[in-house]
Amino acid sequence: MIDLKLGFFVKSTALGVSLAMDAFSVSLANGLNEPKMKARKAVIIAFVFALFQAAMPLIGWVCVHTIAEQFAFFEKLIPYIALILLGFIGGKMLIDGIENKCEGECCTTSFKGILVQGVATSIDALSTGFTICEYNALSAIICALIIAVVTFIICFAGVFIGKKFGTSISGKAGIFGGIILIIIGVQIFIKGVF
Repeated sequence: MIDLKLGFFVKSTALGVSLAMDAFSVSLANGLNEPKMKARKAVIIAFVFALFQAAMPLIGWVCVHTIAEQFAFFEKLIPYIALILLGFIGGKMLIDGIENKCEGECCTTSFKGILVQGVATSIDALSTGFTICEYNALSAIICALIIAVVTFIICFAGVFIGKKFGTSISGKAGIFGGIILIIIGVQIFIKGVF
């Protein structure tokens, strides 16, 4: 039986906002990096981030209910994986920005790059499965859908805010975007390890 009280929606929305902050920052960096990005691509970026931010807590929930011992080991690797992925993407964006290589679509905002960003920014959401472990399956799915909607809205806004500032800082946008991604990777690492 599902218990959809106001508290459930408030908790799920708050969870969505907190989980979406890293994805928002990366969306902002993507907008900075590609100021002429079309709305369709912004929707794709927001959708990919929303998909991963919703899937990771569900995967965590499943792990808690099935293979909790193995998940505990993997959870220790999450900060390292996020640091490596975001450091690599941010470093590439930074180098391309310094060398002024990034005109039009950059490799960091290619579909493959967006998928890697989606994994990197949402992998720490796996541990959210522990916070929703008391939910039944339907409640966990509804919570994940709320997280997805919140993430989509926040990331879509992030891309457009980034585009606005990306236009005004033109050639240096890739540098700023790369720095943002590296900082997010370091932040996830520090928060996860210490």
